[in-house]
Formats: sequence, C-alpha cells, structure tokens
Amino acid sequence: MEKDCIFCKIVKGDIPCAKVYEDDDVLAFLDISQTTIGHTLVIPKKHYDSFLSTPKELMHKVLNVAQTIGQSQITNLHAKGVNILSNCYPAAGQSVMHFHVHVIPRYKSSDGLVIDFKENKLLEEISLPSIAESIKKSL
Repeated sequence: MEKDCIFCKIVKGDIPCAKVYEDDDVLAFLDISQTTIGHTLVIPKKHYDSFLSTPKELMHKVLNVAQTIGQSQITNLHAKGVNILSNCYPAAGQSVMHFHVHVIPRYKSSDGLVIDFKENKLLEEISLPSIAESIKKSL
C-alpha cells in the first residue's frame, strides 16, 4: 500500500466507493467521474504503478474481472459495446499511479466519448519493419 495513493485508500476503506466486485486480490468500483453510466475501475488490491509493472498472474486476475464486468454491462445495463483500457504513465493519460483498468460501457457511438485510433499523418516517413525490429529486441 502506498500511503498517498487514492486507490490504496479505497482498498483500505478510508475512502468510500460504490463496489461492483471484490475478492482477496481484486476490487472493482464505479468511477466517481462516470464517463458513461456504469463506468467501472478494476484494480489489484496490492499497489503496482501500472499495467507494465504488475505481475502477470495478478494482471490476468484483474483482466478476468474486467471481462466479466463488461459482459454484465452488456447484459444488465443494455450497453451496445464496451471499451476496456488501461493507461500507462502520465504521457498516456494515467492520472492515478496505481494499475487500473477502465471498463466503459458504450450505449451509442455518439455518446460524446472519443477514443479514436486514426492514422497519424505526422508519421508518414516511418519504417514499419525498422520499428518492429526495435520492439522485438527485448522480447
């Protein structure tokens, strides 16, 4: 536990939350800033700063819970789709440095939430094979 981490404080019960799921290792609760109705955060109870530093077994448990919650959002909240995402570090939009997965139910494509993976025209002069080789070096 990190003493200044808001998610660790939620795990300890120092800050209340609207729990959706809990077991010995994982806690899921509604995001206080509901992007869409049912927006849920799934976290490991033990503190790790991001998806990238979380042990694989625990990361898999978190993702299993996220999948189950997404399925429930489709069935019980009548969502038409679900975004499941995790930001790693501030440059990628991570605002709480405790690994968490957002499970965001989507009700229509025009709900105001924009997660857009369009081609970046600023990257026209790149070599995909060269980039792939750079990534493969440490796999």
